Amino acid sequence: MTVEVFKTNVNKRKNADILLQHIHRNFVGYIANFDLDDCDKILRVQCNDRTIKAKALILFLKDFGFHAEVLTG
Repeated sequence: MTVEVFKTNVNKRKNADILLQHIHRNFVGYIANFDLDDCDKILRVQCNDRTIKAKALILFLKDFGFHAEVLTG
């Protein structure tokens, strides 16, 4: 199982829900959720059977007009 955590600028639940639908449809096996109450507007992605393609996910969110970066530390 792999987990990746992203800092995003998604700040509305409606946008988060739409993005989650698209993520789950386009990235098979990913289990994603947003924590919009966190100051970093966290997107947490888990995958049980493969590594998470962070760069592809960042570009995917960019296509929807949102910024994401891997949260380190």
